[in-house]
Formats: sequence, structure tokens, C-alpha cells
Amino acid sequence: MAVGMENTDKLVELRRRIVFTLLMLAVYRIGVQIPTPGINSEALAQFFAKNSNTIFGMVNMFSGGALERFSIFALGIMPYISASIIFQLLTVVIPQLEALSKEGESGRRKITQYTRYATMVLAIIQGLFISMGLEGMSAPGSAEMIVLNPGWSFRLMTVLTLTSGTAFIMWLGEQMTERGIGNGISLIIFAGIVAAMPAAIVNTVKMVNSGQMMAVFLPILLFGMAGVVAFIIFFETAQRRIPIQYAKRMVGRQMVGGQQTHLPLKINIAGVIPPIFASSIMMFPGTIGQFVDIEIVQVISSKLTWGTPLHTILYVAMIVFFCFFYTAVTFNPNDIAENLKKNGGFIPGVRPGKSTSDFIDRVMMRLTAIGAAYVSLVCILPTVLISKANLPFYFGGTALLIVVGVALDTMSKIESHTVQQNYDGFLKKKKGKGRRSFHG
Repeated sequence: MAVGMENTDKLVELRRRIVFTLLMLAVYRIGVQIPTPGINSEALAQFFAKNSNTIFGMVNMFSGGALERFSIFALGIMPYISASIIFQLLTVVIPQLEALSKEGESGRRKITQYTRYATMVLAIIQGLFISMGLEGMSAPGSAEMIVLNPGWSFRLMTVLTLTSGTAFIMWLGEQMTERGIGNGISLIIFAGIVAAMPAAIVNTVKMVNSGQMMAVFLPILLFGMAGVVAFIIFFETAQRRIPIQYAKRMVGRQMVGGQQTHLPLKINIAGVIPPIFASSIMMFPGTIGQFVDIEIVQVISSKLTWGTPLHTILYVAMIVFFCFFYTAVTFNPNDIAENLKKNGGFIPGVRPGKSTSDFIDRVMMRLTAIGAAYVSLVCILPTVLISKANLPFYFGGTALLIVVGVALDTMSKIESHTVQQNYDGFLKKKKGKGRRSFHG
């Protein structure tokens, strides 16, 4: 009976965490609907309808449509993501940060604190530039201005509102990570992307009803989408397991070691960082072309428009480059080889030390090449589907990688809670049986 009560308590805790996560996501989606003061919402909506493929469109996607409405959460969580990526790279470059990262929990807390400060700085800078940029914009083909009352009062109010919104989202994400289920920041991005799905479904139904899309095409489309999702799940969960053998050694009077294990290496160790970096860089020419009326700038902007062959080639090249660059920065075979050597571990058939480091590095480079090809294929999928198959909504790319990755991570967290609950209950039951047999 005590074991049953213990399991019930753990199930209640899991439900409480899931409910808390859903409530925090609901708070986030409510905030997305609250507009920033001083904006002509109709003119802004017309502007985004025409400029969905610029860097504004990318930020709008990650903010769940908040930038399109210019809500209090318009910047979304992007400043925090940018600050986190910057500090990840700086940790490898700056010795002081590298030493902090190796200090354990206290060092990680300090780096997290620095990341928060950097997030606020980036939010202030982005908020100021966005407010100044909006003051000179109008609805396409109309003289109707987006900002109702331009000036420093509007700029300061916008900076204060957007920075506060980003700080609140960051706090929401941390609360979800600590008291909810899964990674809070990732779930906020997930919710923003998934929020666009109902509109895509409605748009598809309208196209079928109006005859713009054949009804027989829908089952093929659904089957293809399921296949793409399965393809992503396969590569995101795939691992190359390098066998590790630990030699037996005496510690005091006890013989330890001798067990076999493995070193798991993911195919896509860089995750969604490469396509995010590549998308940001490739969208800059189109964004600059909206504001700079110079012939050479307009020519470059038109050549690098989303969907053109040159854009696709450069986009894939940047994804491949960032896959290898980010892997080289964050993955250090020398450290792994050194740790194995210190703990008496070795790869069968490979000498400890430099030979082990070279072997792991070769394997990692091959896996990164496969991972880069996989990410590139998924990221150019929307270009093919929209331009060639006339798909009425965006499917694939960075957004789909994030959605599938976050869903897999959240499901694994729920599963680990369930397994821990069953494991604890099993141990309690075994101990109870042991006590009864002893007294008997």
C-alpha cells in the first residue's frame, strides 16, 4: 500500500509539472496578443505580408507572430538565444570563461548570469533599432505610417516594453525548466512555431474548396509530411557508438574496472545552430534592400532573394560551414582522449592518447559530413515545396528541426520521470519484501 501511495505521489508530481508547463505557455501566448503602444497594427500587418522572407520574417517565426503584431513579446526569446550562442563560443576562446565552465554548478551559474546581462543589452539595442526603423516605414503602396507618433517618447517606450517582455519570457523559460517538464526556452520557441499550424490548415482547406489544390493531393501531402518527420526523427536520434573498455586496477584492496561501455556520438551534434546562423546571414541582403535604394544593393538583394538558385547554393554552403565550425568549437577529442586515459579507458585496437584523439576526430568529421548533408536537405525542402509543388504553407527547414527536436526532448523527459517512478517503486517493493523475510 505504501508503494502504491509513493507511485501516486510521483504521478501527481508529473501531472503538476505538465499542467504548470501548459499554464506558462498559455501566459506566453496571451502576451503575444498584447500590442505595444503607438503602432498602426493594420499598416504593420501589410508590411509583414510583403516582407515575410526577410530577417523580420525569421524573428517573427521564432516569436510566434509576436513581431508581426508588435506585441510586448515582439523580440521573443531570440536575444537570449543569441547571447547563449555567443557565450558558448566565447567559452572556448576566453580562458577565464573556460575555467568558469569547468568549476561545476557555481561556474555555470555565473555564466548563466552573464548570459542574462548580455540578453538585456541585446534586447535594448534591438528594441532601439527596430523602433527607429519602424518610424520611417509605411504600409506597402500606401502613405499610411506604421508609427502613429514618431519621436524619442515612442522609442523609449518601445525599448522599455520590448526589453521587459524579453526579460519576462526569459523568466518564464527558467521557471518552466525548473518547475515544469522539458527545457523552457525550447518549449517557448516550439509554441511560437506550432501556433502557426491552425492558420496553415485553414489556408489549405480554403485552397481545396476553391479548386486551387486538388483534393487527391492531400493524402499524398500528409504521407510526405509524415515521411519527412520520420526522416528527421531517425537522424536526430541516430548515434555512432564507439566501444570503450576499462582496464582492471586495484583501488586499495578492491579490484575495480574491467567493464565495457560505449561513447555515443550524435550525427547532428551542432543541432539547429548552423541553419539559424545561415538563415540570419542570408536574410540580411533582402532586409537591407528594403531600406537602401541604391542600384547595386537592389541587384544583390534580388539575386539573393529566397528561392533563387544562388541563394540556395550559398545557404547550403553556409550550413555545411557552420556545422563543421560549431562542431570543432564545442567538441574537443583531446579532452575525451585525456579523460579516458586518466580513468583507465581505451578504445579496443587504438592506442591511448593522441591516437585515440585522432580516431575520435576522424569519426566525428565523417558524422558531421553526414549531419551537414541531412540538415541542408531538410532546410532546402521548403524552397522546393513552395516553388515547385505550390505548397500553401512553410514546411521543413529550421522550424521543423526545432519542433521535432523539442518534441523528442520533452517526451524523453516525461519518459525518464515515468521510469524513475517505476524504478523507485520497484526498489521500495524489494526492500519491503526483504524486511518481511528477515523478521519471519
